Amino acid sequence: MSSDGFKIYGLCLERLKHQVILAKKRYSSDPHKYNGKVIMESYNTGEIEEIIDILELYDLEDKTLSSVKDKLDDLARDASLMVMNPVMFDFTPKGHLGIYWRTNGNGKK
Repeated sequence: MSSDGFKIYGLCLERLKHQVILAKKRYSSDPHKYNGKVIMESYNTGEIEEIIDILELYDLEDKTLSSVKDKLDDLARDASLMVMNPVMFDFTPKGHLGIYWRTNGNGKK
């Protein structure tokens, strides 16, 4: 999906907006529990090919971890602008890809 130069690939913006609302509620109940980010969803994989398939990153030419991370950074930036909240991709302690709401440590809801 593309809108004015933004590509959101396999992300659903309405779902992401809802997940941000839930993440903010979890954060507001115990902000010290989180280290600057609240997980919204885990994709239960750390495999590059599966990440590419789940998020529909089919235009990715170089299928290395570095290029996937770069693409995810771009995707997070675009999604953040579209949902007007800072989101990011990172790996969970179990090594699974997750999408997070970034709190920026500011405590704002």
